Amino acid sequence: MGSKLACGVAAAFMLHAAAAWCEMPYPAKPVRIVVPYAAGGPYDEVARVLAPRLNEIWGQPVVVDPRGGAGGNLGTDMVAKAPPDGYTFLIGNAGPITINASLHRKLPYDPQKDLAPVTLMMTSPMVLVVHPSVPVRSVKDLAALARSKPGRINYASAGVGNLQHLGMELLQSLAGMKMNHVPYKGAAPAFVDVIGGQVELMFANITGAMPHVNSGRLRAAAVSSAKRSPVLPSVSSVAETYPQFDITTWMGFFAPGSTPRDIVAKVGDDMRRVLQRPDMRERFAAQGAEVVAAPPAELARLIRRETALYAKVIQQAGIKPE
Repeated sequence: MGSKLACGVAAAFMLHAAAAWCEMPYPAKPVRIVVPYAAGGPYDEVARVLAPRLNEIWGQPVVVDPRGGAGGNLGTDMVAKAPPDGYTFLIGNAGPITINASLHRKLPYDPQKDLAPVTLMMTSPMVLVVHPSVPVRSVKDLAALARSKPGRINYASAGVGNLQHLGMELLQSLAGMKMNHVPYKGAAPAFVDVIGGQVELMFANITGAMPHVNSGRLRAAAVSSAKRSPVLPSVSSVAETYPQFDITTWMGFFAPGSTPRDIVAKVGDDMRRVLQRPDMRERFAAQGAEVVAAPPAELARLIRRETALYAKVIQQAGIKPE
């Protein structure tokens, strides 16, 4: 009898403990944000700016975990396979989310099934930069020059299949021109050769390009977004000449696919509250980024649109991973 009573008491205690755990406010332990690129890069920097602000709201440590490799696939796969308990998140972008599924034969994760959109954080245009010796000040100038010298104009990118490469392939398709692609292992060496005049031009992240534009070592000819950038108001957008062209870099916040909806909703609300602070908006605007802080549905729509667009560009251009 005593044994049965003891078992009953133990069972009741366990049920009470489980109920108490379920009722604990979220989060109840440290939260990890995985960045699928090397430490010190722009995505890592954004995560480290946001982490202490989220810590203030949650009262729990927020740990930034850079996991670079395989073009962002390694860290993205880690989050896709993480326990869906609301303690692991991803800052993702086009590469591992909307490009790599078409670039690689098989990914270890499905971006649209294994990841749950939390919020579209911010967007930023690329800027078409040219060496000052190249007589190009607009997309119209580039199209005219490239058509007059088919196959003789070179453009750089940070690697095969990245957004800079796909953006230029799309532009060539719309403008009916053909240039030579010179891929590099990263943006830094590509900048070096465009600044040195070994390569005529490239699409570049606006944050990385601005110091070179401001110094006069490079000329800004166009921005890739549908509208002009506030940091380059006198520079036209590609869409002013080719309305179908609208490509931006972006950062999104993701959870493992089966994460409970109430957790996704709370984290999204908290993240948007942080992003919409005036000091955050000003900080990122100074770098050429626009805080969007959009709900999950908008990020999901962007992913579907981009996935279809980049699949078409990759197929038409016959792009293969290195």
